[in-house]
Amino acid sequence: MSISTQVKDRRTKAGDTVLSVRDLHVTFPSEAGPVRAVRGLSFDLAAGETMAIVGESGSGKSVTSLAVMGLHPPTTRISGSIRLHGEELLGQSDDALSKIRGRDIAMVFQDPLSALTPVYTVGDQIVEAIQAHYDLSKAKAWDRAIELLDLVGIPNPKVRVKSFPFEFSGGMRQRVMIAMAIANDPDVIIADEPTTALDVTIQAQVLEVLKTAQRETGAAIIMITHDLGIVAGTAERVVVMYAGRPVEQGGVDDIFYAPRMPYTIGLLGTVPRLDETATGALPVLEGNPPSVVDLPPGCPFVPRCPMAVAKCSEVEPELEPTDSMDHLAACHRLDELEGATHAQLYPAPELTTSELASTPREERDVVLQLDGLKRHYPLMKGAIYRRRIGTVHAVDGIDLDIRSGETLGLVGESGCGKTTTLLEILNMGRPTAGTVNVLGNDTSTLNRRTRKQLRRNLQVVFQDPMASLDPRMPIFDIIAEPMGVFGYPKAEIETRVHDLLRLVGLEPAHADRYPQHFSGGQRQRIGIARALSLEPKVMVLDEPVSALDVSIQAGVINLLEDLQGKLGLSYLFVAHDLAVIRHIANRVAVMYLGSIVEIGQVDEVYTNPVHPYTQALLSAIPIPDPQTERTRQRIVLSGDLPSPADPPSGCKFRTRCFRYAALGEADQARCREVVPLLTTQGADHESACHFPTEVPGEKELVAPLQS
Repeated sequence: MSISTQVKDRRTKAGDTVLSVRDLHVTFPSEAGPVRAVRGLSFDLAAGETMAIVGESGSGKSVTSLAVMGLHPPTTRISGSIRLHGEELLGQSDDALSKIRGRDIAMVFQDPLSALTPVYTVGDQIVEAIQAHYDLSKAKAWDRAIELLDLVGIPNPKVRVKSFPFEFSGGMRQRVMIAMAIANDPDVIIADEPTTALDVTIQAQVLEVLKTAQRETGAAIIMITHDLGIVAGTAERVVVMYAGRPVEQGGVDDIFYAPRMPYTIGLLGTVPRLDETATGALPVLEGNPPSVVDLPPGCPFVPRCPMAVAKCSEVEPELEPTDSMDHLAACHRLDELEGATHAQLYPAPELTTSELASTPREERDVVLQLDGLKRHYPLMKGAIYRRRIGTVHAVDGIDLDIRSGETLGLVGESGCGKTTTLLEILNMGRPTAGTVNVLGNDTSTLNRRTRKQLRRNLQVVFQDPMASLDPRMPIFDIIAEPMGVFGYPKAEIETRVHDLLRLVGLEPAHADRYPQHFSGGQRQRIGIARALSLEPKVMVLDEPVSALDVSIQAGVINLLEDLQGKLGLSYLFVAHDLAVIRHIANRVAVMYLGSIVEIGQVDEVYTNPVHPYTQALLSAIPIPDPQTERTRQRIVLSGDLPSPADPPSGCKFRTRCFRYAALGEADQARCREVVPLLTTQGADHESACHFPTEVPGEKELVAPLQS
């Protein structure tokens, strides 16, 4: 008997309620007291519907998903009701829930490498998921696994089904997780941050796979994410959570175009947009979410709310209908907030304008210049008798320069060479070929003393603030350490640390605290203060906001822009979020497999991208606007980035290029044999493509999957 036959009896008609949650409360024990992670959540999920749950870290999104799946530890107190097809799940034994998990309701976890067993092939794991619920032979289950891998776009599924998880890229592992989730045609799929750690092009592929899975199974999807652009493009209904409680819920258009809760309004306003030119600072949602251990009476959003009145501190508001019964919001001033915008509630702060802003770029000093930079690594084999079997072309000849007071954004997928480029700049050593010039100094010719002095003017802010700060040192010592190395007087160090803390928006009185006592955004500010301690002229920023909530991200972006205006800093800003780059950068360089394929003034490149890779990157970034997302044309690239140890001949992008497939044989031969060079496309715009054109038509957008 096939799976489709066995599930026929339990399939729900489109529009019927498959999952009903009522007054859900989830509480964990802790040394500080009960942690009330979810407080009174209710919703209905219909067959074929996609509902998004959004909110900052700690709002209760993931806790809700684990409660629905029955995956919390026994010490967790869960009350309320969770009904699947009218059957109550709360109170059922783990054996009973095991029969439901993976069959009627499935989950796609945030980190696929942790969710997959590393010692079994992906085929074995999918087969196990099928045979746990249905009486299928090993051969039929194996055929089903191959069919599923093909459905989610894994190239050559008959071969890859026998691969182990570590042999797949991050995006392909996430596809395997989706294949496993839909293996038994579930009625509900919970996707918990399924694209958080992925490149934007891979993210677009995964979202397309989820849509395909939904069409094939007719399942309802709960999408848990902090990316409001993804919500705008995929969800039909949205639940906004804050401090464990739903504060607004309704249709996606109601939430995005007519929000009525100050928190929702602020959350939407802090997101930089790909389709808008930066015109100043981002609105900032000040403060951090409260601890849910011992909440004070009243609305937990009061300390951050610009509309709070006395009643807000006394009584927590309940969800009430707004203009329609389907749109609910929890606020005592609901009627007064009709039509309110984030610009009214959260006016953007004033930023300091640099004196260099009015100086033409060509008249500014060059502070960092790369000429023909290459970094190649030997590819070795053997444990005792090692031999070289190839070369990894990590960075393969790039040219760029940064002027004083300027921000250059460096973008591209993981593995394209961004981090290696940063390391070559920061190491101040001798590259494989080419030169790195910092403030007029060729780094390959520096002696030890000169190199140390030059490091004062070149500082770095890392992606993970917690990993880059020593947890055993108070933040005073962390910020003071570089000044001690360079012999600053003790009295000057103390004064300067306090000044730096004020400069980055932190309290000097907190200088004796340790990094773990601060939030993620505050820790990133500490990292920025440390980088500023030696008064550098150039700062390298490696994904400085990617690990932060959107509300915290806006504050850090504004801080960096303000510091640039006050101190005349130059930034090399590496990011995978092209919306952030458009807001903060003056110029942008797009890297692919060790080479720059497009570079120029940021608005020019974003408005008129001519390289197909740039077009694909820009189209993959979701925009937090439902109507825009419904009408956008999207380029979905096939496959993953080729190995830098074996790059394609000629144009490195041709193996994934949608334009290449439409060319004639003579033109394809040119792409295969001739490396394209950067050519002028405008006043400050260059692109490396033999056939540069505007964004293609709709029929050209989706590249076929290559086996």
